[in-house]
Amino acid sequence: MGEVKLILPKMGESVAEATLTSWLKKEGDRIELDESVAEIATDKVDSEIPATHAGVLKKQLFKVGEIVKVGQAFAIIETEGEQEEEKETVVLHSPQSNPSTQIVSALPEKPSLSDYSKSEKFYSPLVKSIASKEGISKDELGAIKGSGKDGRVTKDDLMAYLKAGKQSSVAQTASVSSAPQPMSNVYSAPINISAPNTQSISGDDEIIEMDRMRKIIAEHMVKSKQIAPHVTSFIEVDVTALVMWRDRIKNEFEKREGFKITFTPIFIEAVAKALKDFPMVNIQVDGNNIIKKKAINIGMAAALPSGNLIVPVIKNADRLNIIGLTEQVNDLAKRARENKLKPDEIQGGTFTITNVGTFGNIMGTPIINQPQVAILSTGIIKKKPVVVETPMGDTIAIRQMMFLSLSYDHRVVDGMLGGSFLRKIGDYLENFDFNRVIW
Repeated sequence: MGEVKLILPKMGESVAEATLTSWLKKEGDRIELDESVAEIATDKVDSEIPATHAGVLKKQLFKVGEIVKVGQAFAIIETEGEQEEEKETVVLHSPQSNPSTQIVSALPEKPSLSDYSKSEKFYSPLVKSIASKEGISKDELGAIKGSGKDGRVTKDDLMAYLKAGKQSSVAQTASVSSAPQPMSNVYSAPINISAPNTQSISGDDEIIEMDRMRKIIAEHMVKSKQIAPHVTSFIEVDVTALVMWRDRIKNEFEKREGFKITFTPIFIEAVAKALKDFPMVNIQVDGNNIIKKKAINIGMAAALPSGNLIVPVIKNADRLNIIGLTEQVNDLAKRARENKLKPDEIQGGTFTITNVGTFGNIMGTPIINQPQVAILSTGIIKKKPVVVETPMGDTIAIRQMMFLSLSYDHRVVDGMLGGSFLRKIGDYLENFDFNRVIW
């Protein structure tokens, strides 16, 4: 019999650790290859960790709520192979031998959290990072009264404590200033998203605590509005040829490829082409520097059953044909709904599309997904009477029309660039080839 250590894999460029939220297998349970063993949570996404080998779960090395670092073993699987299999697995997961797990040397050192890990109380990775950065001792952190579940200290509690001058009086932790906080580095405290405490609550009102993902979304949106001066431009587009083409080929497409074709991959294709025409929209801002991104990685906002949103990313979208884009759109959307996305699949985006037309909306003014500088909103496609120019003169015809709206960061994208880029997307959609052959 051999033993294999189950290692926490690389969770993305900026993720060095994760919280073990639940065990899906107990010690002694039989585990098949690629069967999920545990659930973990980072500040970016929840995920399941599959088994790298079949066998029996011999030992759980961490308890629920504890922090596991990337590259660290969190379970031991007893396999039916020879002992050499263990050596092979250790080599497989070694950061020196596998480029996909080289995270220790590539990531900047984060403040040591070892002191807090010895505490009897549970603290999130973010709370411990802030506490370590601010020089708060384990005893001092333990004295702060938490407002979270089971008295857990939240980031808002910690920021209130810091704002009050680290006084031991816990009463002051309830009043957190809503003024913007500095965002100079990744360890800066998140912005408090709470409104001033002026709400009147009656006995019939229901108080619902935000879940972890909703808190992250809220903070991300507030930060984006404070970082970037938003401007939104609109155009109306005639997509009659595109709609007729899809109606003509959709049944044959599904029969041949095994999945449906929606409008989303067609929108992504048009955006990818426009980004190649206007590369200064495919950028990010770093202080006074503009980072021009070579890869065109397009995120698509997806609604989850919980009501939250997540943005899976199609990497190198400009290199995929319509079949490849459709396959990825369907796969990412399906796994997003099932909470099975990998952390790397929601990172690295350079531009985002959100489809408000799904909900019957004609247009929207979306908030930029930082650190990107623009986001496109696609409205519902509706039949409308419009004036059409013909060689015989103008006429009124029934056409398939939709609105496109582009929100962009006015620090680096001016009206001419933003408007021209949006118009280019519209041109690609309006000039779609009805006779296009894709196989």
